[in-house]
Amino acid sequence: MNRYIQQSFFIICSLIFFQCLGSRRPLVPGYVDPQGNTRNVSVGNRYMVATGNPIATKAAIKVLEEGGNAVDAAVAALLVLNVTNGEAASFPSVAPTLVYDKKSGQVKSYIGAGTAPKKATIQWFKEKGYEVMPKNSILSQLLPASPDVIVRLLQDHGTKSFSELVEPAIRTAEEGFPANKILVKNLDLPLYKRLGFTILMPYNSEVYLEKKWWYSIREGELTKRSDLANTWKLMANEEKLALKKGNSRNQALEAVRNYFYKGPISDVIVKLHEEKGGLFTKEDLKNYSGGWEKPVVGEFREYQILANQTWTQGPVVPMVLQMLDGVDLKSMGHNSPEYIHTVSQAIELAIADRETYFGDPKYVDVPLDGLLSKQYAKMRRLLFQKSAFGKTPPNGNPWLYSKQKSKSTIIPSNNEENHSVSEIKYGKDTTYISIVDSFGNAVSLTPSDFPQSPMVPGTGLTLGIRMTQFRLDPNHPSSLVPGKRPRITPNPGMVLKNGKLWMSFGTPGGDVQSQAMIQFFLNVVVFGMDPQKAVEAPRFRSVNWPDSFSPHVYRPGGIELESSLYQAVSDSLKEKGYKVYEKGNLDNDFGAVCAVLNDDKNRRLLGVSDPREVSWAEGK
Repeated sequence: MNRYIQQSFFIICSLIFFQCLGSRRPLVPGYVDPQGNTRNVSVGNRYMVATGNPIATKAAIKVLEEGGNAVDAAVAALLVLNVTNGEAASFPSVAPTLVYDKKSGQVKSYIGAGTAPKKATIQWFKEKGYEVMPKNSILSQLLPASPDVIVRLLQDHGTKSFSELVEPAIRTAEEGFPANKILVKNLDLPLYKRLGFTILMPYNSEVYLEKKWWYSIREGELTKRSDLANTWKLMANEEKLALKKGNSRNQALEAVRNYFYKGPISDVIVKLHEEKGGLFTKEDLKNYSGGWEKPVVGEFREYQILANQTWTQGPVVPMVLQMLDGVDLKSMGHNSPEYIHTVSQAIELAIADRETYFGDPKYVDVPLDGLLSKQYAKMRRLLFQKSAFGKTPPNGNPWLYSKQKSKSTIIPSNNEENHSVSEIKYGKDTTYISIVDSFGNAVSLTPSDFPQSPMVPGTGLTLGIRMTQFRLDPNHPSSLVPGKRPRITPNPGMVLKNGKLWMSFGTPGGDVQSQAMIQFFLNVVVFGMDPQKAVEAPRFRSVNWPDSFSPHVYRPGGIELESSLYQAVSDSLKEKGYKVYEKGNLDNDFGAVCAVLNDDKNRRLLGVSDPREVSWAEGK
């Protein structure tokens, strides 16, 4: 009997093998993956674009060439990235955004993260037996944000129509695009997990595996997203119909938004939730809105570092840089053991405060002025020590430096208990967009989300898993509350120099985002590196706190190093008490920073893209 089973298994495997050989998708002729070890900085005099994919960069450039501004170009790039990088940054999920308006000289933040549905409570999840938010589940879906972001950006700062700007994305989705190394990496699963993925989420498998669970996609293969293209056509048609009726541009854009949040698209989303035991209602989608807010600002020397508010981890970047301002980092030597130790301590101290205070400011009292106080930064800097912290250091008390008074009686808990959660990681990461136009306007935008929960059948829509950045701990600032936003990891950045736009930058990478951005900034500002060399320099990342995603894995005292850096400094860091982990060189687990810098002295723009992914910078 055992022999019969073995023979049957061999026959089945052979059939699958030969079927795989006969089911290859066509390779794109002449396709060359831009991922490489080194690149040159891109130089332009009029405009500059840096995004997570060359196709998106080209789409943005075309918009700029045709008279569009940075917001128009960013929307076009975002929609293309939702196709080419859909496994990492899908439509219609999170899209936190910063906009620099040259005319006013001001930076504005747009709230690009959805909220929890009204039925989602900690009690509900606890009664269902959950200790942490589940993955691969309809319950991990946050209300979608990017359609709201797109419409509001275009209404308030754009010049072009949605139907015009979505056209490159529709064309890319219908005609196909070459699968790149990162897409292949993100979709790489062993055979049994691909089968499990197909059983659990058949429509996701249809979109990403083309119903071939036995087949692993190859680099350069033609890849299409036809259902998503059809969804966008319906949204664009709604705008065209509104314009034909004599409605204004803004009214027509509102019709696009209504079609999504109040019309047929909301109907199919709610139908999915009703069938799968989800929590979304028509009322949740109808009442959803983002909104403009003032960005967070910190200082390092003559630079002002801006970020979204505490519904993201964005304020970590200015907090860390203020902590390091005045420290003689240059004398330590770039990426020396002492330098890595010092920067890591600042990061870990800021993250301790992130875990204690950061949450949706509409629901959580956040002592933001205290956290960004220079006196508070100085006080936290006094906690630097010769050895590694070994675990997440204690949070500080920024209320002492705040003009606000805490209204909350909640005492944040320091729960470091590890939990496990059943999941299939299919797609991951995030992507990024940075654009400066010929008028001097700029956009910094970090779109994200992955097909790890059921997609909406027939639409190509991925609602993501951002509910997993909530905690089922009522004492945590990112605790689940109906209508609240989780504290998400995507965090675009901007930097002014003496009040003028100097840089727009960001990266994918979850908890590493702020760390990669900080290292890139210091490489340029402290060590005077060419911006492209600053992007390519080896990186480190602390993991000395619970991960932002459920189940919040915690590795006390841990630090990861790219291989070349590991070879050089690991022994010294181990002597300081770190648990040191080695990763590959130019590994996208360390982020993939894109940036556009304003070289005012030479009257030019510089664009840089990270070879850790297939990101691309180009300008004119």
